[in-house]
Amino acid sequence: MNDEPVFEAVLKPHRSLGRAGFVILMSITTAITIAHMAVFAVAKAWPVLGFFGLDLALLFGAFWLSYRSGRAREFVRVSRTDLTVRKVAPSGRTVDHQFNPFWTRFNIARHDEIGITDMRISGQGRQTDVGSFLNPDDKESFASAFQRALATVKKR
Repeated sequence: MNDEPVFEAVLKPHRSLGRAGFVILMSITTAITIAHMAVFAVAKAWPVLGFFGLDLALLFGAFWLSYRSGRAREFVRVSRTDLTVRKVAPSGRTVDHQFNPFWTRFNIARHDEIGITDMRISGQGRQTDVGSFLNPDDKESFASAFQRALATVKKR
């Protein structure tokens, strides 16, 4: 009964462009790049062709890095006896942080214009940041729900 979760959340970075959108964007960009390369090839401006190819490769590389970082996850679980934060890196490496919920503090740093800039869970001489990759609205939502869950556990 005490190990039943009072709160569970899976935090993941938001990516505004899905797989289908990425394929469409890269197809259109590649077609336009090839058309421009053809124009410069006809004009015998060979060195320019390499720069067009480099631009396309850099764009693809930037999206690849963005989607790779989007594989990060944080699993937050609060029960009456345990608070666990499991962080999964894009590489798949997992790190677990465990706290006693009665000795845990949830610290929030705010900026007047931006909102929440940092969320940390600390207790027993240890600490970890939570949801650093979330957008401001999601940080507010998570912070509110997490604070309520922590207060609920401490009241019982």
